Amino acid sequence: MIKQDIVHHVIERTGLPRTKAEAAVDTVFEGLKEALAAGERIGTARVGVFSVRARKTGMAATPALAPRSASHPAKPCASNPAKSSTRSPKETAPRARPLRADGTSLPKKDLE
Repeated sequence: MIKQDIVHHVIERTGLPRTKAEAAVDTVFEGLKEALAAGERIGTARVGVFSVRARKTGMAATPALAPRSASHPAKPCASNPAKSSTRSPKETAPRARPLRADGTSLPKKDLE
């Protein structure tokens, strides 16, 4: 999914004009980007948690550099997906109710 897909989804759901939908999506992404740049943790329901973690400096191993030089410290964005997004479709599908002999399902009160 790319940004334009998200904009299209916002247009379908809200009925906003394209310019306002794009502005809304841009505003959300800017807020997320600023929060991650400030080192804040972002947690959203059904999506997961995003954070930036400092990583120790590595050594560059480029043959063009005679002595090994320290590379810049990296700050990768880590994400922990929500439990609901990591389950298989089989686990998230509703369980089928037992059927009667005539093919109709049993009411909930009869299942207990």
